[in-house]
Order: sequence, then structure tokens, then C-alpha cells
Amino acid sequence: MQWITRIRLVTPNMPVGDGQARRFFGDSGFAVVCVKRLRCRGPVLIAHAPGPELRDAIIEVGGPEVDAVVIVGTDLPVVRVAASAEFWLSKPVIALNTATYWSALRQCGIDDKMQGFGRLLADF
Repeated sequence: MQWITRIRLVTPNMPVGDGQARRFFGDSGFAVVCVKRLRCRGPVLIAHAPGPELRDAIIEVGGPEVDAVVIVGTDLPVVRVAASAEFWLSKPVIALNTATYWSALRQCGIDDKMQGFGRLLADF
């Protein structure tokens, strides 16, 4: 995977959560170019975000000036959309749930590769 330094975030959070996500990634050494908020109307509705809305948000932030798109929001149904978006954008599109699952597997010594969920699980 290419070296990632500049990212854009997609988030279902309220502004305070967006700020926390921006700060976390900034403190971790990434330049957060912008945060795209989905404006979900409530916490329960995050799980019901429609696929076309998720797709459009990823495309909107996936410009050439960033190395990757990171999607935060553990209840967003975005894992497969993010995996497909890697093909459209030709760059990593990392859903928080995918990264968390990958990390948990690796910490348990499981290094199985899985297709259909993005390059992180398929290649690393």
C-alpha cells in the first residue's frame, strides 16, 4: 500500500464528533484535508444510511489531492461500498469497521486474507 499522509474523512457524527476524529488523525500524523459529514438525523439512523448517499460522499472526497479516504462511524453500513470505491478512486478507502476487524485478527495471530472487503483484508 502506498504511503498515506493526506486523508479526507467521511463521518456520520455531529460536529463535536467530527472534531474529535479530525484531532485523532491529526495527532496520529495525518494531514486531514477535510471532513465530509453525512448529516444523519440521529444515532439510530446511522445504520440506515443509504448506499447511494455513502457512495456519493466517498466520490466527493476522493480527489487527487489526498492519498486515502477514511470512513469513521462504526454503525455505518459502508464496508462493501468502501471496498468498491477503491476501484473507482484507485486509492485506499478504509472503513473503520474493516480496519478494526483486520487489526483484531492480526493481534490474535490470524493472518488470513479475505476478498471482497477491500485491499486491507485482501492484501495485508
